[in-house]
Amino acid sequence: MSLRIAVAAPFQQKGRERMRKSEFVVALSLDRDWFSPDQAKRLVNVASGQGLLAHEGDELVAEFDPAAVEIPEEFTPDERLLQEQSTFEKVLDKVVSGGTAKQTAVAEINELQQRVGVTVEAAAILYARRRSIDVSAEADEALADLKV
Repeated sequence: MSLRIAVAAPFQQKGRERMRKSEFVVALSLDRDWFSPDQAKRLVNVASGQGLLAHEGDELVAEFDPAAVEIPEEFTPDERLLQEQSTFEKVLDKVVSGGTAKQTAVAEINELQQRVGVTVEAAAILYARRRSIDVSAEADEALADLKV
């Protein structure tokens, strides 16, 4: 997933799993020239919302092992990373990260949705849980969206 790659890059560059937010922004904007400083700050918000980053004081802490992420030499993140993902997209990303091909997952989630008669988010959550993928936060988010 390219969001994970973009977030891992500054941590790999510094060789650690925590850094000041300002260091993170500089690494993405000036060192790598992937984003403007404002876009890099936005990426922090998106990655935090996805559970990839935690805030401890003025530091960002990787909630995954950045050293385990392979960053392809030609990798350049797409600006679409800066957009909030829907609950469905978040669940789908976790399913794909769990080893299911994206096209297969989408087709099977759509089939499950039709068979069970629920929203696509509910079908995706059920699909993920059947594969022992933790989507608790996404389930809470989907439930909150239904209550609105």
